[in-house]
Amino acid sequence: MARPLRLQFPGAIHHVTFRGIERRLIFRDDRDRIRILGTLEEMADRHKVRVYLVCLMANHVHLLLETPRGNLSAFMGQFLTSYTVYFNLRHRRVGHLTQGRYKAQVVAGDEYLLKLSRYIHLNPVHTKGTEELPTAERVKTLRSYRWSTYRSYAGLDRPWSWIEYGPVRAKIGKGDGSAAAYRGYVEAALAQSDDEFRELYDGARLAVGSEDFRREMEQRHTALGRTRSRREDVSFRRTLDRRKPDDILAGVARVFGVLPEELQRRRRNAAFRAAACWHLMTQCGLTQREVAKWVNLGSGVAVGYQMNRWKVLSQEKRYHAAAEKLRSEWEQP
Repeated sequence: MARPLRLQFPGAIHHVTFRGIERRLIFRDDRDRIRILGTLEEMADRHKVRVYLVCLMANHVHLLLETPRGNLSAFMGQFLTSYTVYFNLRHRRVGHLTQGRYKAQVVAGDEYLLKLSRYIHLNPVHTKGTEELPTAERVKTLRSYRWSTYRSYAGLDRPWSWIEYGPVRAKIGKGDGSAAAYRGYVEAALAQSDDEFRELYDGARLAVGSEDFRREMEQRHTALGRTRSRREDVSFRRTLDRRKPDDILAGVARVFGVLPEELQRRRRNAAFRAAACWHLMTQCGLTQREVAKWVNLGSGVAVGYQMNRWKVLSQEKRYHAAAEKLRSEWEQP
């Protein structure tokens, strides 16, 4: 049976969730939590994804994010693969870490975005051990929970440098996007029921929003299914800012003063090949396996190695000028 197609298009806002296989823990200690947040920050920067909210629970994760380039699958694939490799190596295990595919719903950028942010941030106090506690105790638990963006949204901690706070805060009241206003909005739900929204969320298959918004997403999904040509995720339309691999290779060759064909010749410690791998992936939206074909590397793993090399080399004095020139040429917002 074919997998359901992802709804992907430039500017889409997604609520993403994933769980540990057989509902097992995906974090065994704070070192794991710190690692997944670092990986998320790195991959968001690499794929130009805007992360609005994060909530790490013991065996599952909630993300609220926007994909200006419509590249959710590429972003999530690298993000989950990177963390799984780390987790398996550190804890001496093999196999899948998450249960099946991640779940992704398209979210309307209106009042539903604000309500969903509250739903996500309240996850730490919607557990068996906290739901029966007095409201004051639940507020205390929520405010002390370190592994979500709530404390920084509520003004209880410094903002995370890589989180986009504006879109959610802009939905508060009459333009009052202050931390205090958001804190009051979220914590008020601990003393009153939000059953209507929770019922809507639980029944949402593809999208969270008004009836018209959900109907539009259903229609898009149906149309996408009619035109698919292979059993994998595709987007509704190609992003306008993705560049052609040939153009990327020509640009890298020009900056490094080499012929384009040199990028496909296997040479040890060639910085320009590492730079080519980085920009082919970040600017063209290619997978590591696809990049390998363009630069004549043996595998996607080899591309991952080159990506990490360029991340280090680009900070070195001898390659700083080349890195800045490429960044200004290829990484325009």
